[in-house]
Amino acid sequence: MKPRAKTVSKRDLVDRIANRRPDLRKIDISDVVSEFMVVVSHALVKGERVELRDFGVFEPKSRKARLARNPKTGEVVPVAATKVCTFKVGKELKGRVAASYRAESDA
Repeated sequence: MKPRAKTVSKRDLVDRIANRRPDLRKIDISDVVSEFMVVVSHALVKGERVELRDFGVFEPKSRKARLARNPKTGEVVPVAATKVCTFKVGKELKGRVAASYRAESDA
């Protein structure tokens, strides 16, 4: 069984940025991270696409109503239309992640 990946929390992000930028206060970094999340959230709610070059694209998408099947009972159930947020990884990030896996497997 594959080991579960470590989760990085908002607090971890703030700590990592603070370690890289000791000239900035943690409270200021936390405020910026929080505001970033608010701005991205509001954009997605308004139906806007958020593109961060070399990182990726967050995009709201609509899913049509459909019929699904309950795997336990086999019963057909309706699933309402909904909106979801998708993320498509950018080319540079994709390459960096792939390279890290190659490096792990070579070690």
